[in-house]
Amino acid sequence: MCWKCLILWEIIFFADGAFCNWLMVSENRNSRIRFLEHRLKIWPILMGAGYEVFLKGPSLYAFKGLAGRFAPIGVHLAMLLIMAGATLSATGSFRGSVTVPQGLNFVMGDVLGPMGFLSTPTNAFNTEVHVNRFYMDYYDSGEVSQFHTDLSLLDINGKEVMRKTLSVNDPLRYGGITIYQTDWSFSALQILKDDEGPFNLAMAPLTVNGDKKLFGTFLPVGDTDSPNVKGISMLARDLQSIVLYDKQGKFAGVRRPNSKLPIEIDGTKIVIVDAIGSSGLILSMYMCITSSEIFIFY
Repeated sequence: MCWKCLILWEIIFFADGAFCNWLMVSENRNSRIRFLEHRLKIWPILMGAGYEVFLKGPSLYAFKGLAGRFAPIGVHLAMLLIMAGATLSATGSFRGSVTVPQGLNFVMGDVLGPMGFLSTPTNAFNTEVHVNRFYMDYYDSGEVSQFHTDLSLLDINGKEVMRKTLSVNDPLRYGGITIYQTDWSFSALQILKDDEGPFNLAMAPLTVNGDKKLFGTFLPVGDTDSPNVKGISMLARDLQSIVLYDKQGKFAGVRRPNSKLPIEIDGTKIVIVDAIGSSGLILSMYMCITSSEIFIFY
């Protein structure tokens, strides 16, 4: 059995054992061709197919999916509620970012900034965050595959209340505040110079041919008061290896941190002790209106 319902007329194909009949019911003509005879047989078939059936006088009305006419209204109401919730959540949220070298601390409230007039700080803003360790995983090709930061959360008395190693797409949540691992940087290079030290040399970001992950530092050699001071240059793209150049700018060698393998350049013996990274973090706190979160991977 099949049928189509149009605005002015309906065609019903009715099959009943040994005979088949086409019935046309017109709102303009109220045709009764065999309809009165078979409408009581059509009724249960239509209802079995999920139609709502009504009899009024000699006419039979059947419709299906009437509730679907109200679906667009429900969808638009839901969209308006989502937009209202997102707006209210945004006006009461906090957000901030920070890059912290390994071994240093920061206070959550110093990083988080209000995003709207409903933003209200909580007790968690007094929590101090200590970066115990920052490290990275690498692919076999040497490319960075993942960043990790071992964090300790300390209350106002300095007592550790939580500790977790977070990574990209594995954030830390505490007191309604979420901390995401998003980026990294090279903070300092720790070296021994002629068996003295260790000394921390600050690493500066460099841009060469559009390379965004290149860091360098400089160790003066000889007369440091000279206006044309020269020294040893050290470059790195990650925390795995350091490339060294003499004071003439010529390649001198490559050393890995913690290898304890000395290298002598321009009469100066250098040992690369450690490469100290910085963890790039994003902190956010939203009002409890929506539970949407965004994970950022660089």
